[in-house]
Amino acid sequence: MPQFFRILCCALVLLLSIAKIVHTTHAKEFRAAAAKADITPTDLVMQWGYSDRSGPAIGTHDPLYAKILLLDDGSTRLAWVTLDLGRPFGAESMNIVRGRVQKSAGVTHVCFSASHTHSGPSIDDVYEAGQRPAWETTALDKIAAAIEAAATHLEPAIIGTGEGSTLIGHNRRYIQPDGKVKMLWRNATKTPTHPVDPRVGVIRIDSLNGRTLVVVVNYACHPVVFGPDNLQYSADFPGATAEVVEGSFGADCVCLYLQGAPGDINPYYDKMTLDEGAETLMRETGRQLGDEALRVAKTIVPAAPKTPEIQVAFDTRHCKLRYDGEQLLKKLRAQGLPPEVEDRYRKYLAAPMDCVVTSVLINRDIALMGIPGEPFVEFGLNFRDRAPAANSYFAGYCNGYLGYFPTIRAAVEGGYGAEGVVARVEVGTGEAMVDMAVIRLLTMQGLLKSVP
Repeated sequence: MPQFFRILCCALVLLLSIAKIVHTTHAKEFRAAAAKADITPTDLVMQWGYSDRSGPAIGTHDPLYAKILLLDDGSTRLAWVTLDLGRPFGAESMNIVRGRVQKSAGVTHVCFSASHTHSGPSIDDVYEAGQRPAWETTALDKIAAAIEAAATHLEPAIIGTGEGSTLIGHNRRYIQPDGKVKMLWRNATKTPTHPVDPRVGVIRIDSLNGRTLVVVVNYACHPVVFGPDNLQYSADFPGATAEVVEGSFGADCVCLYLQGAPGDINPYYDKMTLDEGAETLMRETGRQLGDEALRVAKTIVPAAPKTPEIQVAFDTRHCKLRYDGEQLLKKLRAQGLPPEVEDRYRKYLAAPMDCVVTSVLINRDIALMGIPGEPFVEFGLNFRDRAPAANSYFAGYCNGYLGYFPTIRAAVEGGYGAEGVVARVEVGTGEAMVDMAVIRLLTMQGLLKSVP
């Protein structure tokens, strides 16, 4: 009998060892899937971004999509959702999706980032009970369903990165010899400006049988070729960019446009009227970026990651309001601010001031950082210089919206985006958030220890 028990114990130990090996092997498997959902409103609502529109939308020029990249390493499942919208949804709306897909699809983290098109529907942070717009409720349901569908199609994947360069825009803040700022909204002559970020960052993910599942295009430029006279829903040039990439790779491929740090970067052809050929110029701008992104994507040779691992962190930077809100509104009222706009600004100034800093490390090789608003271009450049990974990508309009984040120097110089109601967060917040992300990524890499 003792001999029997010894044999039984040895067998159990062997089975447990095999189970551990199997689990470890599964935990290190890198899997991916993609999906997209058409979230274009069927009702005609006010559009995002321009205060001088004559009324609500009158139709659709091109579809607005939510596109999903789903990644899985066996223990962590991340859904990154890009939106053809002016900004991400409010926290309550985003959490509806997060809660649903965590239960239904085991998705541990969901990140939302917007392209910042000014031809999408208007979005608020908070709605009165039962007052969330019907289009938004429908969009949230479609996004959750798309994530759930992607989870059923996860498959072993390979991944690669690359980068190119093109300029479709300029820095709209021209510093004059006297140090004052002149806003250079358009730049049809393509006169060189500084600073700008010409980098086209690309991530390509393929299935093991060679199908290209996902191409992520990371670039920094305001999607404002269409101006306020356009009353049709449109993704603006990022939609045209995605069409170029998806059209080449085929139906299996989903192209996500990951907006960078374009707080002070405008397209050369800014706010073009319909009579000036806005539609043609929008497509030409998107095609130029799409051609370069496609060229880069075609040169990438995806490979199996050496260290399959997905790490995600959401850190909160508690911020103060930069101004006395009522004093600022009083000044704007004296300048002729309409009462209905004043009410919207008052609500905006009173909104929560907690900045969620998003840090993602994929396979210890790809670092992403997200900021909840409109970062000036230098933040993207600075993050890429400091990120502790071979490949790094910066995302604005990510997991929230708190307006503009100018650099400290820009806040001193002034100009649109660097002062006033649109730049409501205390000066230095952008710099602090980049520091937070770099520290978090260093910790993820094991280069910083929280305990000696």
